[in-house]
Parts: sequence; structure tokens; C-alpha cells
Amino acid sequence: MKSFKDFFEKYQWDEVKTKLEKVTLSDVENSLQKKNKTIEDFLNFLSPVAAQKLELMAKMTQQLTQKRFGKTIQLYAPLYLSNECQNICTYCGFSLDNSIKRKTLSDIELMIEATVLKSMGVNHVLLVSGEANKIVGIDYFLNAVHLLKPHFANISIEVQPLSEEEYQQLHEAGVNAVLVYQETYHQDVYKEYHPKGKKSNFNFRLETPDRIGKAGIHKMGLGVLLGLEDWRIDSFFNALHIDYLQKQYWKSRYSVSFPRLRPAEGIIEPNFIMSDKDLLQLICAYRIWNEDLEISISTRENEKFRNNIISLGATAMSAASKTNPGGYAADKESLEQFETSDERSMEEIKNIIKNAGYDPIMKDWDSVYSGVRLKL
Repeated sequence: MKSFKDFFEKYQWDEVKTKLEKVTLSDVENSLQKKNKTIEDFLNFLSPVAAQKLELMAKMTQQLTQKRFGKTIQLYAPLYLSNECQNICTYCGFSLDNSIKRKTLSDIELMIEATVLKSMGVNHVLLVSGEANKIVGIDYFLNAVHLLKPHFANISIEVQPLSEEEYQQLHEAGVNAVLVYQETYHQDVYKEYHPKGKKSNFNFRLETPDRIGKAGIHKMGLGVLLGLEDWRIDSFFNALHIDYLQKQYWKSRYSVSFPRLRPAEGIIEPNFIMSDKDLLQLICAYRIWNEDLEISISTRENEKFRNNIISLGATAMSAASKTNPGGYAADKESLEQFETSDERSMEEIKNIIKNAGYDPIMKDWDSVYSGVRLKL
């Protein structure tokens, strides 16, 4: 059976760049008027010239999001399990070559963190770890899910790429969603950002969503690390990946996230600066192209941007995030993966959402409801 790799190899980075540069305002206007959007329309929405239509795109984004998702924002919080990592990644605070204190949560510490999150009203938790198979591998994850499942309606994970069998085990254990980021689809420079470790294998990571889809995971989350390479080209390939997956694994739901490089221990400076206006254009491009796609905004973004994006395309937001293992209570001094920008509490974020005329949702799915969106 073919994978996305076979599809991906039909496209060249420089050819996509040239196409973006040649997009005209007329191309953008024609794409906006089409009923059924294609990946080529998405490319038009990404183009530099499309920024001239940003106000119209923002209005369309608001209307399409409300039509499909209503005036709701799902809230979640990350729970960092470990900062152990066997990869060298030039942009990450957990990188193997950083001389830092390593920390992996014990069962007791995990439940201490869970208790704090529950006291905040969190019902959807995202489990995150560095990539260290021997220390935090499938057995560790299955145990964590077993301990947490009775306390949270939704459990998502963002960990190292796993095998199809391991994803099946997590699915059976109750994992609702898996997030995996290619970081950059620029294959020629990928190795420069990932010089050592299993993550340096571009193709193995590229084919990870195929393994997730075959395992029957309910939802997949994709994204690129905005700042490594040209955000327009990287985002085109990310959308291309989503387009392929939706056709191949049509029973799954899909989400996209927008991590921009943030300060962290030992990381590089962004190669490409992405402004808030650029990010808004990207969010609008995704929504106008794909009405069903869930759009998640993390606490990497500043308060002003997050306040405004509530009514401009977001369907999910993290809140009160701690990006270090034990950061909520068990070990507040352990190293964080990156600095957060929006440090407001969960209650503050809920009130901001309500004041914007939207409903903060702490749970929107349960396995007993066949995918029906709930407001609880």
C-alpha cells in the first residue's frame, strides 16, 4: 500500500515557491468564489498577493467557522511527562546536547499533576514528552493512559513516532488523538535541524500519520514549526499532507496547529520571521480551504492575538500551559521545552471566551457518542 511519501515526491520545494510568486490577485479572487476548494486554491490563499484580500478572508473565515463549529472553543491543557530526549534538534530545549536536569514523572507525580489540572476544570489533556524510547516508550505511555483515563474525557498524545501496532495499543487504551509535526517538509535541510537521533529519519517521520490512520485513531493533528523555513511553502506541504490523509483515512478527524519558534534553552533563532498578520492569513487560508478542519491555538501566542483569534477561526485553545514535566505542581523548576507567551489561568481564558460571545467547552467527544459534538 502506498503512503504519503509516494505522493510527496511528486512535488518540489522550489516549484511550489515559484507557483506562489506567480499567483495574481485575480487567481485569489477566483479561488475565493469557488464552492469546492482544492489544494491549488489553498496555495493561492497563501500567496503574498492574497494579503490584499485579508479583510475579506477574515470575514469568510468567521462565517465558515461558526457555520461548522458554532460559537464554541474547546479548551485543553498539556501535561508534560518527560524532558528526556535522544534526538539533537537545534530548535528545542529538550535536545540531547543541552546540559540540563532530566525529569520523567513517576506514577505519583503524574497523578499530582492530574489533580491540579482537574481542579482547574480541565477535561481534555494532551500528554507530551521528549523522544526517548527506552525511558518513555510505549509501556510508559500505556501506563500513563491507564492512570489518567478515569479522570479525563479526552486524552491526546504528542510523543515520538511509533509503530502501527503501538498506535493500535494506544487507541484501544483510550487515546483519542495523536499529534505529530513534520517540523519542516524541506527535505534538503531537514537533516541540518535534526543531526542526530531517530528524528533525523525524514521519511520515517513523514509516514507516521499513515501509521496513525491505519491504527484507527479518532483524530490526527498536524503542523509545521513556523520559523524554520518559508512558512508559505511548508504550510502548503502540510495542507497537501492533510488533503491526502482525509481522502485515505476518511473516518478520522483532523486538526492543524501553528507552533511559532519561541525562546528556549539552546535553540536557534528563527530563519523566517512570521508576523501576526502572516499567521492570520495562514489560519484564514486553512479555514476557507477546509471547513471541517479543526484549528488549534497554543499559549505560544501572545494574549492580544489569542483574544482576537477566538472569533476568527480558532476551534481549540490550550490554556494555563506548563511546558516542563511536573510544571503544575510536582517539579515546577524542571526545564521547560519553550517559553509560553499567554500565561493567564484557565478561568481567565474561559471568561475571555465568554465575553467574546463564545462558549468554552471542556469536553467535546466521548467514545460512546459516535463522534457527536457535545457541549458539557
